[in-house]
Amino acid sequence: MALRERLIGNTGTPGGGGSDGTGQHSFQEMKARLHRTLINRMDLTKLSTLTPEQVHAEVSRLAESVLAQEAVPLSVSERERLVNDVQHELFGLGPLEPLLKDPTVSDILVNSHDTIYIERRGKIEPTNIRFKDDDHLMRVIERIVSSVGRRIDESSPMVDARLQDGSRVNAIIPPLSIDGPVLSIRRFGADPLKMAALVEKNALTKDIADMLQMVVHARLNILISGGTGAGKTTLLNALSAFIPENERIVTIEDSAELQLQQPHVVRLETRPPNIEGKGEVTQRDLVRNALRMRPDRIVIGEVRGGEAIDMLQAMNTGHDGSLTTVHANTPRDALARLETMIQMTGMRLSDRAMRQQVAAALNLVVQVARMSDGSRRVTSISEITGMEGETITMQEIFMYERTGVDQQGQVLGRFRPTGIRPRFAERLKTCGLQLPRVFFEEM
Repeated sequence: MALRERLIGNTGTPGGGGSDGTGQHSFQEMKARLHRTLINRMDLTKLSTLTPEQVHAEVSRLAESVLAQEAVPLSVSERERLVNDVQHELFGLGPLEPLLKDPTVSDILVNSHDTIYIERRGKIEPTNIRFKDDDHLMRVIERIVSSVGRRIDESSPMVDARLQDGSRVNAIIPPLSIDGPVLSIRRFGADPLKMAALVEKNALTKDIADMLQMVVHARLNILISGGTGAGKTTLLNALSAFIPENERIVTIEDSAELQLQQPHVVRLETRPPNIEGKGEVTQRDLVRNALRMRPDRIVIGEVRGGEAIDMLQAMNTGHDGSLTTVHANTPRDALARLETMIQMTGMRLSDRAMRQQVAAALNLVVQVARMSDGSRRVTSISEITGMEGETITMQEIFMYERTGVDQQGQVLGRFRPTGIRPRFAERLKTCGLQLPRVFFEEM
């Protein structure tokens, strides 16, 4: 059978209806067949010795040769699209490659092989991108997880991984996902947002950014609290840029996302159990090991379990200036979640003892939230001042006050100080950092 017949079959041309009535399906069939033909013709072992540009040129040459020899009826644009798509299948993530190259896309959400959504500027929108079938999607998932030494199968149907650009990936497959494999990709820019960019995007004010820079320099312990997609990791990256370059930083994460710019950074990442259920390394293990690595500061991507108690004890025993995040809706909820995590360790501590640990370790809770218009903002900054009886005392220093929504659906509001001068102002003063009195006048 001629290649033209093998590529086209009975499905019609890529732009037309064909017997099945879908040009998209026809194009997917052609792409799959050309993919198989190239795999059979290429010496894949030699590709590893070529540069990416040489690989691109070689695949393009071979694909064009195959199409030209059999006179497949495609326009120039269709040929270019077909060749590009096949290269994505060979060396990338298939249909997702154009989305990964789009800097405006922050999340890629694959609900099934034919249902893909993206988040752009804080808003979720559907796409017309499709995988051929569940097997096609599954091959892409396996390519992602195998590249970081992890696995996904029926015995281990959930996995967290990351792409080469640092984007976080979560995949879950049947039998846990009912409608086929599900893939979620949280994008992170090649260059993390600096504090100046966050100020420009109105995530916070210049005054707040200046204060946060001072508290990082003064080595206060900061907890960033917020919901999923609220911008916790982005703010953590921005804050970490204020850490002096002469300090040794140890980062601990479930899946590496942080992009610290300092030269003296040691990055640690957890490890899941192997196929025999052994070899797991948890965040708690890494926190305890980090204390033996002579860190000046410990940065934990997110606390979500028993590592909370080890982190608090580290903050209480000389590792001040540490940073971390937690999922919570309010600063008070964030402290309650830390108590719950301490209880997850099985340690028999009284409520007062747990709260004393939290109150002694943390200085500041920064609350972030995603607004209804998709924007992210710092909504509250609270100082932990100590204990009264069995209650942790806090005082809010800054808050974001919503005033409404404009005709375009954009959230309106203002950042304002509460008028309370923080207790840590004296600590800043001993470090040569002075907060002007007018800075905290109530507005």
